[in-house]
Amino acid sequence: MLYWAVVFFIVAIIAAVLGFGGVAGAAAGIAEILFFVFLVLLVISLIMHVVRGRAPRP
Repeated sequence: MLYWAVVFFIVAIIAAVLGFGGVAGAAAGIAEILFFVFLVLLVISLIMHVVRGRAPRP
């Protein structure tokens, strides 16, 4: 997911340099949404790891 956020961010930068404001804005918006979804999933994953802890070895 972070990969796609970076891809859309790069597309937004290239579109902005070439003067395509609408495309750049849309790509930047998608990149922002994907980045925040990635952050939420990361936090949930970290919380689940802390809550579960390590299982005892048999």
